[in-house]
Amino acid sequence: MENNAKKPQAGHLDGHVALITGASRGIGLAVARSLGRMGATLSLCARDSKKLAEAVSDLGREGLSARGIAADVTRPQDIARLVEQTEREAGPIDILVNNAGIGYFAPVQEASEEKWDAVLDTNLKAVFLLSKAVAPGMIERHGGHIINIASLAGKNAFAGGSLYCASKWGLLGLTQCMAEDLRAYGIRVSAVCPGSVATDFSPHAKKDTSKMLQPEDVALAVETIVRQAPQSFISEVVLRPTQKP
Repeated sequence: MENNAKKPQAGHLDGHVALITGASRGIGLAVARSLGRMGATLSLCARDSKKLAEAVSDLGREGLSARGIAADVTRPQDIARLVEQTEREAGPIDILVNNAGIGYFAPVQEASEEKWDAVLDTNLKAVFLLSKAVAPGMIERHGGHIINIASLAGKNAFAGGSLYCASKWGLLGLTQCMAEDLRAYGIRVSAVCPGSVATDFSPHAKKDTSKMLQPEDVALAVETIVRQAPQSFISEVVLRPTQKP
């Protein structure tokens, strides 16, 4: 029997534009597919233009409206171009999903300043810059969603995770403060905090990937957030696998 419980509600986002970063694979691509099935016009961002084109083609074969814009979200000039091109080609941005991220896992005494800058600039500063870029338009239209893909690493410390955890703890603080700054304008800022997800993002040695969360699980959480009634505000979603991998 076909399971319809996880299928997005078709047409719910007709006329809406969603910008997703880190969208060429994994969680970002799964989120894009989910929002596209709900009717959103998609703007996909990633650094790798080849993989981005493949993702756009993959979504297009499903009949979803998507465009790809190669950009490095750690560069303010790339962010400005990304937002401008998205709004020019697709329309005002109603949904921003900050998913782009990198990981570095090693003891703190082995971490370099260069690694610190790379992780914090990608996982935290880029969210600030991109959210700041789309916020004025959302304020003017009095509505919108900013959804930050965080992590349980923003709540739980572990050996070797100093840089990554610092970025995700900071992201949760940023998300909560942004939510307070923007809620009066009808803008909902939310965080999704998954545990280990079966992607090629982080090392999964000795873990059973079949027991891990899947990218579609995170996409379902994003879908739930954007389907809220106007009076409802899901500020944070925590996702864990039913079994420890």
